[in-house]
This record gives sequence, structure tokens and C-alpha cells, in this order.
Amino acid sequence: MQSAAASASASSPAPTSPMVRGNFDYREQTAEERYGIPENFLEVEVRDPQLKETRGSRYVDYEIVCRTNLPMFKLKESTVRRRYSDFEWFRDALERESNRVNLPPLPGKVFTNRFTDEVIEQRRRGLERFMQIVAGHPLSKQDPRCVIHAWNSHSWCL
Repeated sequence: MQSAAASASASSPAPTSPMVRGNFDYREQTAEERYGIPENFLEVEVRDPQLKETRGSRYVDYEIVCRTNLPMFKLKESTVRRRYSDFEWFRDALERESNRVNLPPLPGKVFTNRFTDEVIEQRRRGLERFMQIVAGHPLSKQDPRCVIHAWNSHSWCL
């Protein structure tokens, strides 16, 4: 009489390759599948912070780059420059327009040493994280009032 373990192994076929596991057949991805352009993508990058001075007032603005292959976008790549207060305004506008999306917070306001390289870089990373989360939300790719669509016209208008 066979044990239960021996009986189970006798009734199921032995894996013929290292890619067969359990009830699933795994096939190795091709190089094109691994490294090719994704079917649909939307990338956002916040970069190149620049310190500006106008009439005695100093602020930092950031370059925002959007790259996509989604068909609803007129431009496949666009770039605008925005300052922190523009991000605040835009987050508020998104919050008013869509109660279906839980928006991430912006990096906090800084009142001392706000123009040091470390503080500027920390804020840039926080703004980029905010934009990537908003861009990654499914409604961002479908709702024409979303932030991403504003890049096509180089404005923040909804």
C-alpha cells in the first residue's frame, strides 16, 4: 500500500522544466517584453529646481516633465515650470473637483533655511512623489479635468 504523499506524487506529473510550478505554466519573458516600451505608460518627473528672485522676493521653481503614450494626450512629452504655491493651488483644485480621489499631502512649508540645497532637494522629491501618485491614479488617465491633461496646454487650468 502506497503512502498518501507517494500516491499524490504519482498522480501529478513531474515538472518537465524549472518554469512549471504547481498548476501554473510560467514562460520566460522575451527581451522585448522585459525591456520594451510598456503598452500604456504615464511618467512624471520633477527636476531642475531653480532659485528665482523678482522684486526682492525669492522662490524656487521646478521643471515638471510628463511622458506618455496614452492616446488621449495631444503631446507625448511636455515640460512646464511651477513653483510650490502652484502645487498648493492645484492640489486644492483637484480636491474641489474630485471627492473620489484621496490626494497625498504635499511636502510641508519651510520657513527657515528654505533655500538650502538640502531643503530644496527634499521638497523636490516630495513634489515628485505627489505628482507620481496623482498621475498613477486610474482617474488621472481617464478624467479630462485631471492634472495630467493640464500639461498638454502648459497650464494648470481645469
